[in-house]
Amino acid sequence: MNAELPLSTTERTTLHRLRERGQASRAALYAVLDAGLICHLGVIVDGSPVVLPTGYGRAGDTLYLHGSSANRALLAADGHEICVTVTHLDGLVCARSVFNHSMNYRSAVIFGIARLLTGDERRLAALHAVTEQLVPGQWDYARRPTRKELAATAVLELPLAEASVKVRTGPPHDEPEDYEADTWAGVVPARLTFGEPEPDPDLRAGIGIPAHIAALAGRTRNVML
Repeated sequence: MNAELPLSTTERTTLHRLRERGQASRAALYAVLDAGLICHLGVIVDGSPVVLPTGYGRAGDTLYLHGSSANRALLAADGHEICVTVTHLDGLVCARSVFNHSMNYRSAVIFGIARLLTGDERRLAALHAVTEQLVPGQWDYARRPTRKELAATAVLELPLAEASVKVRTGPPHDEPEDYEADTWAGVVPARLTFGEPEPDPDLRAGIGIPAHIAALAGRTRNVML
Protein backbone atom coordinates (compact mmCIF):
# COMPACT_ATOMS: atom_id res chain seq x y z
CA MET A 1 0.00 0.00 0.00
CA ASN A 2 1.21 3.50 -0.84
CA ALA A 3 2.68 5.05 2.31
CA GLU A 4 1.34 8.47 1.33
CA LEU A 5 -2.26 7.31 1.23
CA PRO A 6 -4.38 8.63 4.11
CA LEU A 7 -5.16 6.48 7.11
CA SER A 8 -8.62 4.99 7.43
CA THR A 9 -11.25 7.13 9.10
CA THR A 10 -13.65 5.13 11.22
CA GLU A 11 -15.55 5.79 14.40
CA ARG A 12 -12.78 4.07 16.34
CA THR A 13 -9.91 5.95 14.71
CA THR A 14 -11.46 9.43 14.70
CA LEU A 15 -9.76 11.70 17.23
CA HIS A 16 -12.21 13.61 19.42
CA ARG A 17 -9.71 15.49 21.59
CA LEU A 18 -6.66 17.45 20.43
CA ARG A 19 -7.37 16.59 16.83
CA GLU A 20 -4.51 18.79 15.68
CA ARG A 21 -2.11 16.12 16.95
CA GLY A 22 -3.46 13.53 14.53
CA GLN A 23 -1.29 12.36 11.63
CA ALA A 24 -3.17 11.52 8.46
CA SER A 25 -0.70 9.56 6.30
CA ARG A 26 0.20 5.89 6.40
CA ALA A 27 3.85 6.97 6.32
CA ALA A 28 3.36 8.42 9.81
CA LEU A 29 1.94 5.09 10.99
CA TYR A 30 4.86 3.16 9.51
CA ALA A 31 7.36 5.56 11.11
CA VAL A 32 5.91 5.05 14.59
CA LEU A 33 5.79 1.27 14.19
CA ASP A 34 9.26 0.94 12.64
CA ALA A 35 10.88 2.94 15.46
CA GLY A 36 9.41 0.72 18.17
CA LEU A 37 10.44 -2.50 19.88
CA ILE A 38 7.46 -3.43 22.06
CA CYS A 39 3.74 -3.15 21.44
CA HIS A 40 0.79 -3.75 23.75
CA LEU A 41 -1.86 -6.20 22.61
CA GLY A 42 -5.36 -5.74 24.00
CA VAL A 43 -7.63 -8.80 23.81
CA ILE A 44 -10.57 -10.35 25.65
CA VAL A 45 -9.67 -13.67 27.33
CA ASP A 46 -12.53 -15.62 28.91
CA GLY A 47 -14.60 -12.47 29.17
CA SER A 48 -11.90 -10.34 30.80
CA PRO A 49 -9.66 -7.73 29.15
CA VAL A 50 -5.94 -8.52 28.97
CA VAL A 51 -3.15 -6.21 27.80
CA LEU A 52 0.02 -8.05 26.85
CA PRO A 53 3.40 -6.45 26.04
CA THR A 54 5.09 -8.32 23.20
CA GLY A 55 7.64 -8.01 20.42
CA TYR A 56 6.43 -7.31 16.91
CA GLY A 57 7.52 -6.62 13.37
CA ARG A 58 6.05 -4.98 10.30
CA ALA A 59 6.21 -6.19 6.72
CA GLY A 60 4.39 -4.00 4.25
CA ASP A 61 0.89 -3.36 5.50
CA THR A 62 0.82 -6.19 8.04
CA LEU A 63 1.85 -6.26 11.69
CA TYR A 64 3.16 -9.51 13.19
CA LEU A 65 3.14 -10.34 16.90
CA HIS A 66 4.76 -13.39 18.41
CA GLY A 67 4.86 -15.34 21.65
CA SER A 68 4.55 -18.80 23.12
CA SER A 69 2.08 -21.20 21.51
CA ALA A 70 0.78 -21.76 25.06
CA ASN A 71 0.01 -18.07 25.54
CA ARG A 72 -3.73 -17.82 26.19
CA ALA A 73 -3.95 -14.20 25.05
CA LEU A 74 -2.45 -14.92 21.64
CA LEU A 75 -4.68 -17.95 21.16
CA ALA A 76 -7.75 -15.97 22.25
CA ALA A 77 -6.94 -13.26 19.72
CA ASP A 78 -7.21 -15.61 16.74
CA GLY A 79 -10.24 -14.64 14.66
CA HIS A 80 -11.29 -11.86 17.02
CA GLU A 81 -11.11 -8.09 17.23
CA ILE A 82 -8.00 -6.86 19.01
CA CYS A 83 -6.32 -3.53 19.68
CA VAL A 84 -2.56 -2.97 19.43
CA THR A 85 -0.75 0.17 20.59
CA VAL A 86 2.81 1.46 20.23
CA THR A 87 3.97 4.55 22.12
CA HIS A 88 7.24 6.50 22.19
CA LEU A 89 8.03 9.00 24.94
CA ASP A 90 10.07 11.81 23.37
CA GLY A 91 10.16 14.29 26.23
CA LEU A 92 8.72 15.58 29.49
CA VAL A 93 6.98 18.91 28.97
CA CYS A 94 7.36 21.06 32.09
CA ALA A 95 4.91 23.94 32.11
CA ARG A 96 4.48 26.94 34.39
CA SER A 97 1.32 25.37 35.80
CA VAL A 98 0.72 21.76 36.80
CA PHE A 99 -2.40 21.65 34.64
CA ASN A 100 -0.40 22.31 31.46
CA HIS A 101 2.34 19.74 32.12
CA SER A 102 2.44 17.22 29.28
CA MET A 103 4.63 14.83 27.32
CA ASN A 104 5.99 14.86 23.81
CA TYR A 105 5.11 11.52 22.29
CA ARG A 106 4.26 9.50 19.19
CA SER A 107 1.57 6.85 19.41
CA ALA A 108 -0.23 4.47 17.08
CA VAL A 109 -3.43 2.53 17.72
CA ILE A 110 -4.43 -0.34 15.41
CA PHE A 111 -7.76 -2.17 15.38
CA GLY A 112 -8.59 -5.32 13.47
CA ILE A 113 -9.19 -9.04 13.41
CA ALA A 114 -6.07 -11.05 14.23
CA ARG A 115 -5.21 -14.38 12.64
CA LEU A 116 -2.81 -17.05 13.84
CA LEU A 117 -0.43 -17.93 11.04
CA THR A 118 -0.14 -21.51 9.84
CA GLY A 119 2.43 -23.02 7.51
CA ASP A 120 6.15 -22.90 8.12
CA GLU A 121 6.91 -20.56 5.20
CA ARG A 122 4.52 -17.84 6.33
CA ARG A 123 5.52 -18.19 9.97
CA LEU A 124 9.23 -17.97 9.17
CA ALA A 125 8.63 -14.84 7.07
CA ALA A 126 6.77 -13.27 9.99
CA LEU A 127 9.45 -14.25 12.51
CA HIS A 128 12.03 -12.72 10.17
CA ALA A 129 10.14 -9.41 10.42
CA VAL A 130 9.95 -9.64 14.23
CA THR A 131 13.65 -10.53 14.58
CA GLU A 132 14.80 -7.74 12.29
CA GLN A 133 12.59 -5.26 14.14
CA LEU A 134 14.48 -5.98 17.36
CA VAL A 135 18.04 -6.54 16.07
CA PRO A 136 18.57 -5.71 12.39
CA GLY A 137 20.90 -8.26 10.82
CA GLN A 138 20.31 -10.97 13.42
CA TRP A 139 18.13 -13.22 11.23
CA ASP A 140 20.98 -13.94 8.84
CA TYR A 141 23.53 -14.21 11.67
CA ALA A 142 21.89 -16.57 14.16
CA ARG A 143 20.55 -20.11 13.74
CA ARG A 144 17.05 -20.37 12.27
CA PRO A 145 14.21 -21.94 14.30
CA THR A 146 13.86 -25.71 14.31
CA ARG A 147 10.51 -27.41 13.71
CA LYS A 148 10.20 -27.97 17.46
CA GLU A 149 10.87 -24.29 18.15
CA LEU A 150 8.38 -23.26 15.48
CA ALA A 151 5.76 -25.48 17.08
CA ALA A 152 6.36 -23.70 20.40
CA THR A 153 5.88 -20.27 18.83
CA ALA A 154 2.60 -18.56 17.98
CA VAL A 155 2.52 -15.75 15.41
CA LEU A 156 -0.41 -13.38 14.91
CA GLU A 157 -0.93 -11.24 11.85
CA LEU A 158 -2.91 -8.02 11.96
CA PRO A 159 -3.68 -5.90 8.88
CA LEU A 160 -2.88 -2.20 9.19
CA ALA A 161 -6.22 -1.27 7.66
CA GLU A 162 -7.73 0.60 10.61
CA ALA A 163 -5.36 2.77 12.60
CA SER A 164 -4.77 6.22 14.04
CA VAL A 165 -1.58 8.13 14.87
CA LYS A 166 -1.20 10.94 17.37
CA VAL A 167 1.92 13.06 17.95
CA ARG A 168 2.82 15.91 20.30
CA THR A 169 5.95 17.98 19.80
CA GLY A 170 7.25 21.33 20.97
CA PRO A 171 7.29 23.44 24.15
CA PRO A 172 4.59 23.79 26.83
CA HIS A 173 1.48 25.83 26.18
CA ASP A 174 0.71 27.93 29.23
CA GLU A 175 -2.03 30.37 30.14
CA PRO A 176 -1.17 33.96 29.08
CA GLU A 177 -0.95 35.21 32.66
CA ASP A 178 1.49 32.43 33.63
CA TYR A 179 4.22 33.60 31.25
CA GLU A 180 5.08 36.34 33.75
CA ALA A 181 5.74 33.81 36.53
CA ASP A 182 9.28 33.10 37.78
CA THR A 183 8.86 29.43 36.96
CA TRP A 184 11.10 27.44 34.63
CA ALA A 185 9.34 25.87 31.67
CA GLY A 186 10.61 23.73 28.83
CA VAL A 187 11.17 20.19 27.60
CA VAL A 188 13.36 17.41 29.02
CA PRO A 189 14.11 15.16 26.00
CA ALA A 190 13.78 11.39 26.40
CA ARG A 191 15.58 8.86 24.20
CA LEU A 192 16.13 5.10 24.16
CA THR A 193 19.88 4.65 23.64
CA PHE A 194 21.66 1.29 23.47
CA GLY A 195 24.77 0.68 25.57
CA GLU A 196 27.87 -1.38 24.85
CA PRO A 197 27.16 -5.08 24.16
CA GLU A 198 27.83 -7.38 27.14
CA PRO A 199 29.08 -10.85 26.09
CA ASP A 200 27.44 -13.99 27.50
CA PRO A 201 29.65 -15.34 30.33
CA ASP A 202 29.51 -18.72 28.58
CA LEU A 203 30.66 -17.32 25.24
CA ARG A 204 33.58 -19.29 23.81
CA ALA A 205 36.89 -17.43 23.59
CA GLY A 206 37.69 -15.80 20.30
CA ILE A 207 34.12 -14.96 19.27
CA GLY A 208 33.96 -11.24 18.59
CA ILE A 209 30.96 -8.95 18.56
CA PRO A 210 29.38 -9.02 15.08
CA ALA A 211 29.25 -5.71 13.25
CA HIS A 212 25.45 -5.45 13.24
CA ILE A 213 25.33 -5.75 17.05
CA ALA A 214 28.34 -3.50 17.67
CA ALA A 215 26.61 -0.88 15.53
CA LEU A 216 23.76 -0.65 18.05
CA ALA A 217 26.01 0.80 20.79
CA GLY A 218 25.23 4.46 21.31
CA ARG A 219 22.44 4.41 18.75
CA THR A 220 19.19 6.16 19.57
CA ARG A 221 16.26 4.03 18.45
CA ASN A 222 13.17 6.19 18.80
CA VAL A 223 13.96 8.98 16.36
CA MET A 224 11.54 11.88 16.12
CA LEU A 225 9.29 12.19 13.08
